[in-house]
Amino acid sequence: MSLTPQPAPGAQRAGRSPALQGIRALDLVFCALFAALSAVLSPITIPIGPVPIGLVHVSIFLAAGLLGAKYGAASQVVFVLLGAAGVPVFSGFRGGLGVLVGPTGGFIVGYILCAFFVGLWLDRRGRSLRALVPAMVCGQLATYLPGLLWYMYLTQTGLGAALLVCVLPFLIGDAAKIALSAALIRKLWPLLHRGRRFTEAAQEDPAGTN
Repeated sequence: MSLTPQPAPGAQRAGRSPALQGIRALDLVFCALFAALSAVLSPITIPIGPVPIGLVHVSIFLAAGLLGAKYGAASQVVFVLLGAAGVPVFSGFRGGLGVLVGPTGGFIVGYILCAFFVGLWLDRRGRSLRALVPAMVCGQLATYLPGLLWYMYLTQTGLGAALLVCVLPFLIGDAAKIALSAALIRKLWPLLHRGRRFTEAAQEDPAGTN
């Protein structure tokens, strides 16, 4: 058995990964920013046709595409908790637990699932258009599934009627948001990636000697 003193595991990890710590801090900052962006976009709708188009999924897709599954989902957890606490960040400038347990509450919870599954897909398959579009379609389904089930349970509505009210009128808007979000992620991902590399280099060489 060696008698050489060994550093504590926590100290060893902290000592050898300053760049990783810097990147995690940056991720937390972006997590807060995307929670705020969802709070700003959620109450806003575009009155196109009989069904207005909400914008919150643009923020959800961007959070998932740029931050990945973990921090993308975390940003939407923060957003939902803000609304549950009474901050008027949900559609129609509403807030409070009553919204979450109301007919549309399942869709709001679905925002978290959407961000997680989109981020998970993209973390594994990259940010090409061939990955982005199906990932966002699946993410949209992850929003609709708990939303439909909860809506049907509360209103005692059948599946067909629920689809007519909660899904079919929004499909064109969903397609537009997926296209917009995919284009934005394709533009922003290289910039974020370069920012991560810069942060890593700055943490490893804080004096700028290299």
